[in-house]
Amino acid sequence: MNSRQRRGILLLLVSVLCALAAFAGVLLVISDVDSKVGPEVSAYELKTDVAPYTPLQQGQFTKVSMPKRWLSSTAVTDLSAVDGKIAVTQLKKGSLLQSDMIVPKPALAPDEEEIAIMIDAETGVAGKITPGSRVNIFATFAGDQKNGKATADESRIIVSDARVIDVGRITALQQKGTDDRALGTEQAVPITFALKTVDAQRVAYAESFADHVRLALLPDGKSVPPGPGQDVYTLAGDK
Repeated sequence: MNSRQRRGILLLLVSVLCALAAFAGVLLVISDVDSKVGPEVSAYELKTDVAPYTPLQQGQFTKVSMPKRWLSSTAVTDLSAVDGKIAVTQLKKGSLLQSDMIVPKPALAPDEEEIAIMIDAETGVAGKITPGSRVNIFATFAGDQKNGKATADESRIIVSDARVIDVGRITALQQKGTDDRALGTEQAVPITFALKTVDAQRVAYAESFADHVRLALLPDGKSVPPGPGQDVYTLAGDK
């Protein structure tokens, strides 16, 4: 074997070693990226906005893949989780579905219907009312001048022993005056009740026209209907 052949073989060996080194480098890079990113899993993204308390369907979501380590512990990875569920708050298009965004659809009796109203977070809830609670719903109305005769301010129990089926998240609401000027914000919580139609009408009326709507938590497992004359209170009639 002459010197030229030996140089050729040597160059070939060097090329093979360089190729092996480059291949090993690529494997190391891939291994390093994989160790940092980890395996991918399926997550689900909202196609459109979804209003609170709206029943959810699988067609409202699109499947996306992303590294498991980048997902929060509450991310939904199995879309069957939305079956029989409703949105507990406003869901925005493009958001990843989280388990704390959804709750089971409440079971209603044949003569009941759902109604949700916003209740002042401090005076109406105070963190003690939860799904399954029983409450009395109070509404206070300002007095009025009718036919030259003034009527007194009054507090009225509009629904007694109402069943709470869901308590939403605290939300900041913009307050407005009679001239639509902004007066600041208040903290309110959406509360959903299971009520008969006439009671739902009372609650809807109170939310629209009462000065304030408040809840009074009843003892666990006990219904305490108001006694005669106890469902309406006026200062003038207090004895």
